[in-house]
Amino acid sequence: MIRELPPDGRVLLVCHVNPDGDALGSMLGFGLGLRRRGVRRIQATFPGPPEVPEPLRGLPGLDLLVPSTAAYPDPDLVICFDAASESRLGELVDRLDTAGAALVLDHHASNTRFGGVNLVDPHAAATSVVAEQLLARLGVALDVEIAECLYVALTTDTGSFRFEATTPAVHHLAARLLATGIRPGDISRRVFDTRPFGAVRLFGEVLGRARLDVSAAGGRGLVWTWATQDDLARHDQRPYVLEALIDSVRCTAEADVSCVLKQTGPAEWAVSMRSKGGVDVSRVAVALGGGGHRFAAGFTGRGTADEVVERIRGQLDGALLPATGA
Repeated sequence: MIRELPPDGRVLLVCHVNPDGDALGSMLGFGLGLRRRGVRRIQATFPGPPEVPEPLRGLPGLDLLVPSTAAYPDPDLVICFDAASESRLGELVDRLDTAGAALVLDHHASNTRFGGVNLVDPHAAATSVVAEQLLARLGVALDVEIAECLYVALTTDTGSFRFEATTPAVHHLAARLLATGIRPGDISRRVFDTRPFGAVRLFGEVLGRARLDVSAAGGRGLVWTWATQDDLARHDQRPYVLEALIDSVRCTAEADVSCVLKQTGPAEWAVSMRSKGGVDVSRVAVALGGGGHRFAAGFTGRGTADEVVERIRGQLDGALLPATGA
């Protein structure tokens, strides 16, 4: 498919709405790889406002990005990254029909295989793993710019190598990326350890309203909190700062399941869920219209925050895993 592109072939790279490190890093790293391979006409984009989260604005390859409104209307090839379903492509979903061919790269078990060709590995720790494997098959050698993009993608989706998906293969890939000369300390400070003071104040306020129900999920516990658009405005912060909030909530000792509701519109919430091993939160997310992984998933909730949490609570008992977490 990629090898058969004509010399002037147009390639459109698309990742999911509100891109995180894996979506954007995989897409840009792969785009740089295509450029190294001689593909000249490459655009990268994502649905919604063309705003890259501040921690990711140092990524190489940002010059490939264009707003969704300026994306090729009928590319020769569209490649989708880290999107489990067509709905995650927003206003760009029509490119699946207008493109000459559609390729999907992903690692979500809930992926609906919506491309003409689907490279989906539910056992991969991140979409960047799938992207790197395809680059290797295409004969593209890693360089420092490609490696930085893929390393950011790998570290964000593995929680800096703390999550269950961190396997020996993950560390082998990280070693090969580091061998190119990227600076992991600088990358970690920029991506994980830097946020505005307003965000620190915002986190304090939102964490202060967290609630705990130790009886939920068959007694394994549920902790949750929520952040509104008014909260963001009051502290003069952009929505991306809330992506890291789940890490502060999930450390609660008394709860296996953690949940953060982030308001995206009137009575609409982007919901992030995590599990420490006792609950398959992807089963909860799919039941509520979303998707994800066994221990990290999400969906769009509608109604009040309390109503959304009640729907989550109602699905937890049916998503319990054996006590061993297997």
